[in-house]
Amino acid sequence: MNDSSFDFNRSFGFVLHETARLLSKRYDQRSKSLGLTRAQCQVLAYLVYHEGINQAGLAELLELEPISLGRLVDRMAQAGWVERRPDPRDRRAWQLFITEKAKPLFAEMVTIGREVRAEALAGFTPEEGGRIMELLLRARHNLSAHTAEPSESGIHPGPLAGAAE
Repeated sequence: MNDSSFDFNRSFGFVLHETARLLSKRYDQRSKSLGLTRAQCQVLAYLVYHEGINQAGLAELLELEPISLGRLVDRMAQAGWVERRPDPRDRRAWQLFITEKAKPLFAEMVTIGREVRAEALAGFTPEEGGRIMELLLRARHNLSAHTAEPSESGIHPGPLAGAAE
């Protein structure tokens, strides 16, 4: 199909995806000084909101294969940012916790996220910024009503979205 009248720059999905991509890219640029990858930032952020979650549950939330998350957690545990503890309900599983060493990193992640949000919303009034968030939350709710997303099960799905506030 060749519909030359279609304008990707006015397409909701395209603009939303490109905005999210640029927001992530800018966050990555600003957070390099922390010594964490984007994936490691995501793990820390999710653990702040879901401390004690097991690796399988965290892999599901992050939409990662459990083996990939396991390797990531291995590196983070070696760095002293994440601690594994036996899951009292399942001898085969590990619960994950953020360490004291990582808490200042998370605080810096939040600060960087707020700065990036301010860059993204430069020129908007506080009311406009709040309205954008309300509308995006409503769109997320509409879509999650048609899928089995964690946000509808009571699990807070996106702490990095919160970090980028």
